[in-house]
Amino acid sequence: MAISAKMVKELREKTGAGMMDCKKALSETDGDMEKAVDFLREKGIAKAAKKADRVAAEGLAHIVKEGNRAVIVEINSETDFVSKNDGFINMVDTVAKHILTNSPADVEEALAQEFAGEQDTLQDFINNQIATIGEKISLRRFEIVELDDNEHAGAYIHMGGRIGVLAVVEGADEETAKDVAMHIAAINPKYVSRDAVSEEEVDRERDVLKQQALNEGKPENIVEKMVEGRLGKFFEEICLNEQAFVKDSDQKVGKYVESKGGSVKTFFRYEVGEGMEKREDNFAEEVMSQVKK
Repeated sequence: MAISAKMVKELREKTGAGMMDCKKALSETDGDMEKAVDFLREKGIAKAAKKADRVAAEGLAHIVKEGNRAVIVEINSETDFVSKNDGFINMVDTVAKHILTNSPADVEEALAQEFAGEQDTLQDFINNQIATIGEKISLRRFEIVELDDNEHAGAYIHMGGRIGVLAVVEGADEETAKDVAMHIAAINPKYVSRDAVSEEEVDRERDVLKQQALNEGKPENIVEKMVEGRLGKFFEEICLNEQAFVKDSDQKVGKYVESKGGSVKTFFRYEVGEGMEKREDNFAEEVMSQVKK
């Protein structure tokens, strides 16, 4: 049976599901509207779609390591309460293991991949979890690392999954890599070394520091030297290798790792909900609004 745009629109209005999901449901059910609704409900898509515009900025950062490979993921929920639920925690671990096994290039590809079990895709699995848990759940981001023979991955989860860090160290050992990951969780550097900082960012900071010095009334003939000195402090703030090590503030992180026979190659630090606008509920107002109805 030919599926018309009008039928797709009607099903979309009934369920809140996406256009392509509605078209697929109608195709699978030979255009039967009620069966198509049931199809979407069974897949969890109808309930998931109705929650799509909600804010999901809580959740967990999670790390899975297997052999010479590791993955860090962030999966979001609407509330902190749900993120502490055993069912949600197990779901996050299941999704992380799927990603590590199947190596998708990005979130879109991951969600479209076939998923082990009764569901068709990873997105179907997540939709089913949404229907069960009752909150919007979303796979926000992930990063997979593959280690060479001389590399080690340090994993650290802080505050029950609020912050996750995966650090890769060349040489040294796994314990050193974990120490580095703990430092990154605490201090939040942006780069491994100053070589990774773009010229544009350095020039912008230099201009700000120069104007600050001039505003302080410093003579122009010494401003340049002052700026270069203050730039050193800037690099200490944002570059991992130049930061004072949290376990021993008398030495820099780079020197600590070097003393163990290694160097930091890269790192990934996920803080749940960072950069997202979080919902702020006023429960007293919500209750009052219900009472007045």
